[in-house]
Amino acid sequence: MVEQDKQSPFALNRGRILLLVLGAVLVVIAISTSLGGINAYQSLREANAAATTATPEQVPDVAPAN
Repeated sequence: MVEQDKQSPFALNRGRILLLVLGAVLVVIAISTSLGGINAYQSLREANAAATTATPEQVPDVAPAN
């Protein structure tokens, strides 16, 4: 009788490597979606810029000292 090589259940072959890569891509897509993507980042930058600049109503009127 010829004995067959029993492959370990944790051995990496082509199919398992492909599944691992696809799983990693899926995780990256899920994280990107949950963070809102690049458009949300741009909106946050614009909101921060608007919040840090003073409007004319916020600038106090100071009378010149004589």
